[in-house]
Amino acid sequence: MFHVKVGNEHCLVYSSFALLRLYMPQKSTFVGMAISIYFQGVKRPYFASNRRISLWLDRLAAQHGHSILDLNIIFVSDEELLVMNRQFLNHDYYTDIITFDLGTENKNIQGELYISLDRVKENAVSLNQKYSTEFIRVVAHGLLHLIGFQDKKSEQIVEMRSCENEAIALYLSMY
Repeated sequence: MFHVKVGNEHCLVYSSFALLRLYMPQKSTFVGMAISIYFQGVKRPYFASNRRISLWLDRLAAQHGHSILDLNIIFVSDEELLVMNRQFLNHDYYTDIITFDLGTENKNIQGELYISLDRVKENAVSLNQKYSTEFIRVVAHGLLHLIGFQDKKSEQIVEMRSCENEAIALYLSMY
């Protein structure tokens, strides 16, 4: 994470991937352990406790033999994530999450998760799930990618969904 001054404003640039885009941190920002959570231009859901999310992700990583060295989770709108999807992945469609691995090695996770809250809400409706459950699933999905799980082939998708369900169960058991 880099601190940049633009005019009279101080900005945080989360990674080299986002150097072209400057995000202004909001008062909802929480920095704890090695996990930072930001809500950029979207309303924080009432159930989104930064402390709970951080403790849960730390435990989830540990269950898979990893530790979180540095993880930024940035919640944005559909439109914001669409711009990033076009810019960094050359994909011209909405997505719920983009995961950037910033150098995970020796089982020490360093990365960023950009998550569209609009897409998470829509997924919850289409999957007939609670918004809070889908929120947790998508966050877990990003961390699981950083741990090394993939979801391109059918057998990988089955394994990813199983791990997501275990991650949701872990969260619910903790809270």
